[in-house]
This record gives sequence, structure tokens and C-alpha cells, in this order.
Amino acid sequence: MINLILLGVLALAIGGCVCVVWAERGGPRWVRVVATVTRAASEVLHDARKRRRRHSNSTSGSGD
Repeated sequence: MINLILLGVLALAIGGCVCVVWAERGGPRWVRVVATVTRAASEVLHDARKRRRRHSNSTSGSGD
């Protein structure tokens, strides 16, 4: 069951990347919408990872 979920997530990620490339080359409207959603999700995940990394660095150095 978990393999099917991971396979679905992988398919969505690959599909999103394909849509980003296709949108750059002037694809149809739905492709541009999917590319915009993919880029926005990427930015949200990137910002969350950066915040988490910054938080862990500030708390790990306070023990000395």
C-alpha cells in the first residue's frame, strides 16, 4: 500500500516537472496552471526546509 502512495507522489512530481518545462515552451493553459502550482509548492517546501534548518542550527548551538 505504501508503495502505491509513493509511486503516486513520484508520478505527480515527474508530471509537475514535465509541465514546468512544457509551459516554458508555451504549452496550453492547463499546463501553465499546473506549472504555477508546482513552482508554488516547491517554494513553500524550500522555505519550510530553510526555516527548519535555521531553527535546528540555533537550538543545537545553545548547549555549550
